[in-house]
Amino acid sequence: MRMLSRLPRRSVTATALWALLCGALTATPLAVPAAASPAAAASPTVTVPPAGSHGFPFLAAAEDLGSFGYTESEYFVSGTATSYAKSGLWKSDGRWNVRASGTAAYKSRLLVRRPADPAKFNGTVVVEWLNVSGQFDLSPDYWFQRDELLRQGYAWVGVSAQAVGVNGGLGEIKGLKGWDPARYGSLVHPGDAFAYDIFSQAGQALRTPEGADPLGGLPVRTLLADGESQSAGFMTTYVNAVQPVSQVYDGFMVHSNSAIASPISGVLADTLLMPNPSRIRTDLPVPTFVVLTETDVPGAATARQPDTSSVVHWELAGTAHGDQWAFDLGDATVQKSAGSAAPSPDCAAGSAPFNDGPGHWAMNSALRHLATWARGGTRPPSGQPLSTLLRDPATGLATGGVRLPDVTVPTRTLTGSRDTTGSGVFCGLYGARDPWNGDADAWDRHDDGDPSDPRFPATAEPVLARLYPTHADYVNKVRNAAQTSVNAGYLLPEDATTIIAAAQDSGIGG
Repeated sequence: MRMLSRLPRRSVTATALWALLCGALTATPLAVPAAASPAAAASPTVTVPPAGSHGFPFLAAAEDLGSFGYTESEYFVSGTATSYAKSGLWKSDGRWNVRASGTAAYKSRLLVRRPADPAKFNGTVVVEWLNVSGQFDLSPDYWFQRDELLRQGYAWVGVSAQAVGVNGGLGEIKGLKGWDPARYGSLVHPGDAFAYDIFSQAGQALRTPEGADPLGGLPVRTLLADGESQSAGFMTTYVNAVQPVSQVYDGFMVHSNSAIASPISGVLADTLLMPNPSRIRTDLPVPTFVVLTETDVPGAATARQPDTSSVVHWELAGTAHGDQWAFDLGDATVQKSAGSAAPSPDCAAGSAPFNDGPGHWAMNSALRHLATWARGGTRPPSGQPLSTLLRDPATGLATGGVRLPDVTVPTRTLTGSRDTTGSGVFCGLYGARDPWNGDADAWDRHDDGDPSDPRFPATAEPVLARLYPTHADYVNKVRNAAQTSVNAGYLLPEDATTIIAAAQDSGIGG
């Protein structure tokens, strides 16, 4: 085993980037006094937006959703939102009480993708707190989970919960309102202190719509709340402090959070006042599924907690906070709306390519588990913790964690970190991959920029022909590994079939 000495020096973790970016994500709340006790979420008024100058919603899918039997539409939700303040002492156990601290008028939007045929709807709606780290709305978990969402008949709803998404921040695009004033000019966001209740009311609008029905009459059985990265910080606080009050959602996906939750005030400086670490409370009647990539674990490890009947954690070996799958799937959609203003990973020329590991396979499985669990079904299996420091010296792969065929029958090094020298701020989120080709790549220098061997003494990359003497040997090992992952509950059978087919179509072995 070897320690990755580059991590504290030049590698950027999701936690560090979260801290760097969040300064532009929160807005000072504008409030009037509210009642002393919080109340369950109200049902907002739902309306249909005007066409606007672009003729389509911001973040409209670039791919043809109709080919999957899906439609896409957008709705406005408006009403009076409540902000919350701490009540009593908040500790690391997440059992946080709140009191209402203010009210303000708001008007935000929902982006809805649902089956065109009501008979294809499976009864579950995934409600994603849209991520604004790029200074406008993004839907990372839709991209990670897209295959499972569309093939299984889920509805997906993206909520513009935060002020930056509506009003704009430091980016070239000044929020929805700046992107298309004719469509979004009437939107009002009073600040991130109100984001939690806006998210609650978005869920209520799906259950009991007042006005237009965002789901077109589809009968909702299960509402799952979902947040990734910066949104996962807010989701942690929502689970711990707001869900006991609102009781809107039936389950939670917390994907790539850090050890410290977002402040209930929506003010960045108040992060310093949050419990460190911030764990998930274990006394709720609804489940929470926490999924961490290899990128996230160093910054979240202090918040580890035992799995219980209501909280389960997975730490995914060989994965990254963002990866090639999510980038490829999401980039066309982002370019459609943002064009040249889209944030870029901006990795240095000649550096290793993005991680293309099994993150999306694991997220597909996690989503199906959570939907079943939230309906009273079996709890997902626990996963082993991932090592935060040690890697296999022969392969450069992390040890421990949930291990899918990409890391149990490896053909390349997959890491959640990367050298970021000369790169942009987002580059570090995408991890790295290093094909095993006899150290033939420009980055194979046995230094910080070499994912498979980042330090001396030099270790040669594994030789695929020795690992897999024949193509049949490789395919059989992939088939066995995939079945093992399916049996363990970490991989879906449909995805195992895809993985095995890719192995059969490869030229690996011999």
